Amino acid sequence: MEIQYVIINFLILALILFIFGRKTVRRIFGDRRVRIEQELNEAEAIENLPEEEETFEAFSAPEISDDCVNEAAAAVSEKIEQIEQFGERECREVHREMIADARIELFEEMKAQVAKIFSASPYYEKIRELDSVVLDNILTKIKITPGDMAYLKHKDILYVTITSAYPLSPELMDRIEKAATELVDTVGGKISLWFLEDSSLIGGFKLRIGDTVYDGTISEELYQFRKSLTRDPIENTDAAGELIKEFFDKAKNFNPHVHVYQLGRVMTVSDGICWMDGLADIMYGEVIEFECGERGMVLDIQQNRIGCVIFGEYEHIESGSRVRRVGRIASVPVGENLLGRVVDALGNPIDGEGYLPPSERRPIEFKAPAILERSPVSRPLHTGIKAIDALVPIGKGQRELIIGDRQTGKTAIAVDTIINQKGKNTVCIYVAIGQKETLVAEIRDRLKSHGALDYTTIIAVPASGSAALQYIAPFSGAAMAEYFMYAGRDVLIVYDDLSKHAVAYRELSLLLHRPSGREAYPGDIFYLHSRLLERAANLSAEAGGGSMTALPIIETQAGDISAYIPTNVISITDGQIFLDSELFNEGQRPAVNVGLSVSRVGGAAQRKLMKQVSGDLRTRLAQYRELKEFMQFGSDIDDATMKALSSGALLTEALKQGRYSPVDDSLQALLIFAVSEGFADSLSPADMAQFEERLYRYFKYERKELLEKLETGNKLDSKTKSELLAALKEFKAGL
Repeated sequence: MEIQYVIINFLILALILFIFGRKTVRRIFGDRRVRIEQELNEAEAIENLPEEEETFEAFSAPEISDDCVNEAAAAVSEKIEQIEQFGERECREVHREMIADARIELFEEMKAQVAKIFSASPYYEKIRELDSVVLDNILTKIKITPGDMAYLKHKDILYVTITSAYPLSPELMDRIEKAATELVDTVGGKISLWFLEDSSLIGGFKLRIGDTVYDGTISEELYQFRKSLTRDPIENTDAAGELIKEFFDKAKNFNPHVHVYQLGRVMTVSDGICWMDGLADIMYGEVIEFECGERGMVLDIQQNRIGCVIFGEYEHIESGSRVRRVGRIASVPVGENLLGRVVDALGNPIDGEGYLPPSERRPIEFKAPAILERSPVSRPLHTGIKAIDALVPIGKGQRELIIGDRQTGKTAIAVDTIINQKGKNTVCIYVAIGQKETLVAEIRDRLKSHGALDYTTIIAVPASGSAALQYIAPFSGAAMAEYFMYAGRDVLIVYDDLSKHAVAYRELSLLLHRPSGREAYPGDIFYLHSRLLERAANLSAEAGGGSMTALPIIETQAGDISAYIPTNVISITDGQIFLDSELFNEGQRPAVNVGLSVSRVGGAAQRKLMKQVSGDLRTRLAQYRELKEFMQFGSDIDDATMKALSSGALLTEALKQGRYSPVDDSLQALLIFAVSEGFADSLSPADMAQFEERLYRYFKYERKELLEKLETGNKLDSKTKSELLAALKEFKAGL
């Protein structure tokens, strides 16, 4: 009986809440949803998240003596001399390291010289006079962050630290203690107040409440100076002199600020992974900076610690050292100035061709275009490869997988496609993930020799690179491609290859102690590749009209396309070009397996001319392969079977193609039409290459007008077909 009363009372209470409280609940959760969406939109914003800062009245600029300038130049003169003597040697990595070391040494020397200037009279006294103004600015900014609230809830105490370059006056100390106490009292809690001195701050002081630092010191200004100086690399004395002049000019026009940032602490570092505490308000994918200058990206947020990957060398990051929020989501430079260059996953040049000036930046992670922002894929992207343009057509905005065993020509197809985009107003991005440096150098030289490097950016992270850089490389490439796509241009991006990308992500995930999934891979590898490849699209006219065509590459083991990673990417993409190792060993180049290759876009992205002449090509080739295998077990062949075998052999030979020799779409259609109509039946397969060369030459020089009709026409009408047949008969007679 009591249970019945309990149930009845519960139902009555639920009814009352439904009738009178649903609007309130909807409003509460609705506001929360709006707030979350707003925060996500801010996190995805293209612009950098700015550091909060406030200026206040500056004092008279100090005079910089020539001795300071000369001492700074002398400090790195030996290093610069070594760089100049290094010259144009091939070891660019050593050259870059020498330049980086010289820059660090020069900055440290200039900082020491500026510290001398500001520590002497009368500037030391003037800095002390500004302490009260700095404090007024800081007290207008201090607040309790969500991270501080969480810490107070669990610990019931908040640590407040004042660090100054010299002893503060009792009046300032009392004001700070009173303000901090009142701030924490508003949310219920206590403070633990600490006063410290650190002469390396040079002048001023900083207040730290929880993880947030309100910094008004001269050392912070010098840090900001160093970040803002964007000059060419220090490769000679002239470059060093310009950098010194710019640095001391900024010191002359010294204008103090109050900078607001958050600090955390390094707990452990190993194998390129860093675990930190603090930074309770940090976001996934945000960039952090260590005391030594290295940077990393947050990839894991747990209750008591934060995991991040380190972009550079991690050996000199020490446990207990400080780590700072940079204030922006991981991003890379984008723009026209990257075309023709080889850069790493962070957008830094690694080709030895000089400094890249700063440009616009885009986040490496960005939401894919919505369905309403997309248009159907209908424009062809010609690869210049006969077997692909005729059988597996690719459209602008499509995602077409290139899959096959090692050394079957996957990269060759991608490079040939890039070369074929010359003069077609298509920007190309080639992402080399875990490839040999010699291979990347060879691809660069090949693109340059064919005039394709001018519209191509190569992003290279070699096999010796860190797993973190291999992980972000394809996302960096997508960000660079998106810049052009949203500007209304067509882009081709190649990911070579996503198998190595999956291995790099697996390594990071296991180091971050994430549970392994199927076949020891992280279970979210599918989501990783889908959110990467979904960024490829053909935008609608309202969204800008640009397109991004993705050609991901996957390496199989012994032709097994049913493995975990291949099936993942096959299900994400709009088709696949399967390269068969048996065909490759037989001499078929490219070794495209017609039976397993497919384009789900199909003829929608193919010229009607090519669609017309190659309509039954796939069936005839498949029939030829089947008959060829069947004839291994028999010897009696009738005339029809012999004709099918002969025709199939000629078609197979006609589709062969050498590397770096793309063929125009109209010439491809011409060759396929000529072979299909029987004009090569009297030839042996060995003579097909010569037949093709003569056919192209004949129509380029003898039948130029008819060839132009094929190039401009969209379909082969009866009149043009008659003219074409007559021309082919004349060509055949002249052989």
